[in-house]
Amino acid sequence: MTHADTLQDLVAAARRAGADAADAILVSNASLHVSRRLGAIEQLERSEGFDLGLRVFLGQRQAIVSSTDPSPKGFAALAERAVAMARVVPEDPHAGLADAPDGLVAVDLDLADAEEPNAAALIARAAAAEDAALAVAGVSNSEGASAGWGRYAIAMAASNGFAGEYARTSHSISVTALAGQGTAMERDYDYSSTVHLEDLEDAAMLGRRAGEKAVARLNPTRPKTARIPVIYDPRVATSLLGHLSGAINGAAVARGTSFLGDRLGQRVMAAGLTVVDDPTRRRGLRSRPFDGEGMKGTRRAIVEDGILTTWILDWRSARQLGMVSTGHASRGTGGPPSPSTTNLWLEPGSVTPAALMADIREGIYVTELIGMGVNGVTGDYSRGAAGFMIRDGALAEPVSEITIAGNVKEMLLNLIPADDLEFRRGTDSPTIRVEGLTMAGG
Repeated sequence: MTHADTLQDLVAAARRAGADAADAILVSNASLHVSRRLGAIEQLERSEGFDLGLRVFLGQRQAIVSSTDPSPKGFAALAERAVAMARVVPEDPHAGLADAPDGLVAVDLDLADAEEPNAAALIARAAAAEDAALAVAGVSNSEGASAGWGRYAIAMAASNGFAGEYARTSHSISVTALAGQGTAMERDYDYSSTVHLEDLEDAAMLGRRAGEKAVARLNPTRPKTARIPVIYDPRVATSLLGHLSGAINGAAVARGTSFLGDRLGQRVMAAGLTVVDDPTRRRGLRSRPFDGEGMKGTRRAIVEDGILTTWILDWRSARQLGMVSTGHASRGTGGPPSPSTTNLWLEPGSVTPAALMADIREGIYVTELIGMGVNGVTGDYSRGAAGFMIRDGALAEPVSEITIAGNVKEMLLNLIPADDLEFRRGTDSPTIRVEGLTMAGG
């Protein structure tokens, strides 16, 4: 019997207990993780578990119960508790199962790697990363390196007829290096996370990059306040996509708390720019054959030629807005679905990062952002930052303890992407340039 079959039995138990409708989700996982610092193993941990969630509806009332015991022997009692809870909660006029679950993605997303490393293999990867970082001239210490593996199986069934399951694997390495001495120390990091082991970046290369980045940040200055162009390194450029996705999240739009709440079908980025969300990308870090409500994954141009084309919707937010789900429901076992993006990226531009900054007489290249200073209602933006000055089109001295400020609506309209997009993080961006931000320094 598959996990989906087991969940159908749980849904049937909920109906027998009096539920008008129900769905259930099961997540089983196994993981192995090792962390190492200065040659010593600090942690070696293996875990396995099951998490089971049942959601029931009595009219427009819903309740959710969860358990770590997947045994069918407890299904009747679990269902009875859920139905009893649903009887006493307020009605939610927008709650309910998917109006029409549309089944599974037909293509193979290749989300499960048969390769399962042992502890020795993970220790070797962490050691290679940390040793390479420590070998970089100027690196004086390490915050350690880690390597991990995981396998997750997700199954779901609902009384509207949906049933499905899939498995996903993950392999990861991360490393953090310290350079300098005393109060003048600087840190930086690098990491790689993939679905398949063969796609994982070389551990020693990650360590070298982390060490070199840490050394490059030594002896930072604090520049004077100015209004200048800002170049975002790819690892922080993704934060702008995060602000975009938060603003077009159906839940925020329905609450009236989005700075883009009136911009559907209108220009939000420059002509020619496209932002894609694709849960069907092969081996994607966030790929999935169906969402948390049984909706099929579909590639979408969230922004196409600069025009905002859609909200990010689950069924609840869709009903609030008089629309239909876009298949973006995300959920765990202990709470209701909510909308979220999957594999999200900004399509690359046509110029190199070097060409993108070539005409900048004075600017800032940002490699780290601090804090969450973004107003979701107005789009006002102010975040701590560190990175490097740009002088006459080239990177110059490191800088820290600065703040960059602007408004996300204007930033999105004025950003220019480079051609260096790589799929590394789930949300991905090439290097981008944004004009007219205020840098507050000394």
